Amino acid sequence: MRQLAFCVFLVIFFSIQAFAQVFTDSNLPIVIIRTDQGIEIPDTPKIPATMKIIFNGAGNRNYLTNQNSAASLNYNGKIMIEIRGSSTQSLPKKQYGLTTVKSDLVSNNNVSLLGMPSENDWILNGLGFDPSLVRDYLSYNLSRRMGNYATRTVYCEVVINDDYKGLYVLQEKIKAGGDRVDVTKIATTDNALPELSGGYITKADKAEGDPVAFMLQGNALEQGVTYIHELPKPASATNEQTAYVHNLFDALRMSARDGNSSLSNGYPSVIDVASFVDFILINELASNVDAYQFSTFFHKDRNGKLRAGPIWDFNLTYGNDLFLWNYDRSKSNVWQFSNGDNEGSSFWKDLFKNDRFRCQLAKRWHELTAANGPLNISNITAFLDQTDVVISEAVAREKTRWNTFTSHSLEVGQVESFIRERTAWMNSNLVTDQGCYAEFIPSLVISKINYNPSTTVDFPKSSDLEFIEITNNSNKQVDLSGIYFGGTGLVYQFPNGSKIEANAKLFLAGNAVVFESKYKVKPFGQFTRNLSNTTQQLLLLDGLGNKIDEVTYSSDSPWPNANGNGSFLLLTSADADNKLPENWTTSNLSLVNTEPVKAAKLEYYPNPVQQFLTIKATDVIDQLFVYSGNGQLIQMVFPYTTNYNLDMIQLVSGLYFVKIKTPTESYTLKIVRQR
Repeated sequence: MRQLAFCVFLVIFFSIQAFAQVFTDSNLPIVIIRTDQGIEIPDTPKIPATMKIIFNGAGNRNYLTNQNSAASLNYNGKIMIEIRGSSTQSLPKKQYGLTTVKSDLVSNNNVSLLGMPSENDWILNGLGFDPSLVRDYLSYNLSRRMGNYATRTVYCEVVINDDYKGLYVLQEKIKAGGDRVDVTKIATTDNALPELSGGYITKADKAEGDPVAFMLQGNALEQGVTYIHELPKPASATNEQTAYVHNLFDALRMSARDGNSSLSNGYPSVIDVASFVDFILINELASNVDAYQFSTFFHKDRNGKLRAGPIWDFNLTYGNDLFLWNYDRSKSNVWQFSNGDNEGSSFWKDLFKNDRFRCQLAKRWHELTAANGPLNISNITAFLDQTDVVISEAVAREKTRWNTFTSHSLEVGQVESFIRERTAWMNSNLVTDQGCYAEFIPSLVISKINYNPSTTVDFPKSSDLEFIEITNNSNKQVDLSGIYFGGTGLVYQFPNGSKIEANAKLFLAGNAVVFESKYKVKPFGQFTRNLSNTTQQLLLLDGLGNKIDEVTYSSDSPWPNANGNGSFLLLTSADADNKLPENWTTSNLSLVNTEPVKAAKLEYYPNPVQQFLTIKATDVIDQLFVYSGNGQLIQMVFPYTTNYNLDMIQLVSGLYFVKIKTPTESYTLKIVRQR
C-alpha cells in the first residue's frame, strides 16, 4: 500500500511541476475529474468523465493520495461535463456544468455532494472576473440568510486530467425541485387553468444559440430586455404557456407604470412584493451591473404570485466590473435600475417610484441592516474574514496558477470598503420607513396544523386530509383581501372581499371536497401543493409583504408528535407565541361544523349583453373563462369576489360560453353578445 501511494504521489507531483507548485493536499475538498480518453472538455455537448471528490470531513485535511480510499470519497462515479458561461468563456480558467449520471451515461444519478441536497445538475464556478474570489459566495450566502433560496455553495480545489485548475465553488444549478426552486413542474399538457398557472421559472438574459426568447420589454433607455423560459424548457413550452407568462409580465409592467398598488388589480395582485423587495436590496447592496437585464430569474408556482429570484451571477459587483473592456458601472452611489446601462424592464424603476413599494423597501432595508440583521456591515465583515481564512491556502495556489490578482487581502478589503460606502449611501437614499408601520396588520394566528393526517379505508390519501386553521384573535372583523402565504411549497391567496369575523376561525384544506366529507366542516378555501411531513415554514403576509404570522413546524422534537398518528398540532392559546414548539400540543378531537354547507347560487344579467355582463354569486367566484361558440378560449380572469362585471364590449356579436367556478360549484352560461 505504501508503494502504491508513493507511485500515485509521484504521478501527481510530476504532473503539477509545470505550474511551479506541488499540489498534494488541501484543507478544502478536492475534485478530481478525468474525461474518457483524456478528451478536452468542449463548450457543448457534454462528454463523459469520471469524478471523485475527496473529503475527509470538516476540519480534516484532504490528500490526493486519498483518491483510491472509499472512506475518503464523497463521490466516485460518472458525470457528463461541458464548459459553461458566456463572457467567462474568454478566460483561460474555465467554469463547468456537469450532471452526475449512472454507469450507462444516460440515467441521471441524484446524489448529495458535500452536504448539499441530492440532485444531478451541478456547476463548478471558476469565479471568473472576480479577483477577490468571494463575490458569488458572499452574495448567495447573504440571500439565504435573508430567508430566500439561493444556490448552495462549497469551496473546493479542482484537478482535471491531472491538470491543477485552482480554486472553484461547487454549487447547485438553478432548476425546479423541492430543495431548489420549489415550484410545480409544468407539463406540456397543462394548457388550461388552474394547471396553466404554473409552475414557471423565467429569466431575463442574453438570447444565445437557438431562438428561445419569448418576449421583449423596453426599458427607459428603449433597450430590449429578453425573457427566456427556464421551466418549461423553451422547446417544450406551448403557445398557451408562453402567452400566460407574457401576459403576467405585461400585467406587472402596466400596473407598475400606473402606480397601481391596489390589492385587487394592482401590482400586489401580480407579484409577491416581499420577494421583489429582497431581490432589489441584495442586488443594489452589491451594485450588480447585470441586475435586472441579465441573469435575472423569476419563478411562479401554480395558483401563486410571480416571485423574483433566485439571485444569480454576482461576479460584477461590489465595485468590480469588466475593466479590461473599459466598463466601470458598479458604483456605490447609483441605483442599478437607473444607471444608464443594463437597467432592465421599466417595472423595476416604476416600482421604486411607487410610495407604498418604496416604503416597504426602506422598512425591509432597515430590518436587514439592524444589529443582528444579515446585511449589517459588521456581520458581513465577520463572514468575509472567516471566508478569507478558509480559502487562504488555496488562494496562494490560485495566484501561482492564474496570476489574476496582486494582493488577495487587498481585494477582499476593497469589497468590505465598498459595502461600507454602499450601505451609507443606501441609508441616505431610501425614504424613511415610518409610513410602512401605518399599514394595518391584522391579528391572524395560525392555530391548527394537520401536516400528515392518518389514512383510513374511506380516506386513503393523506394529503387530501391536510388542513390549516387560522384564528382572528381580535374583536374586529378582518378584511382578508390580498392576504396570502409567502415563500414556496404552499400556495393560497384569500379572495378579494373575503372577511373573517371577530374571534372567528376558518379552515384551509388540501382538498376541500374530501375535507368536508371527512370532518363535516366546510373549509374556507383550498390550498395548492401540500404540507411537508418533516418541516415547513408557514408565512402569512398581507398584499404588500408585511408579515402577519409565521410558524415553522417540525416533525422532530421538541415539537409535539403529530406525524401520521391521527393527531394534529393545536396551539394552546391564540395569545401564545406560535413560533415556540412548547406552545403547541396535539389533538385528535373532531372538528365541529357550526354552519350548514350551502351550494353557491348564481344570477347574471343582461342576456343578450351589449357591454357588461353582471354576475352575482353567494360564494366567491374563483375563476371565469370566456369561450367562443366553437369552444376557443378567449379570456380568463380570477375575480376572487362575489360580484363581477365582465366587460364583453370588445367581442363580436354572437354566442359565447362563460364558465364560472366557485369553491363548491361550476357553471356554464350561454351568453349572446349583441351590438
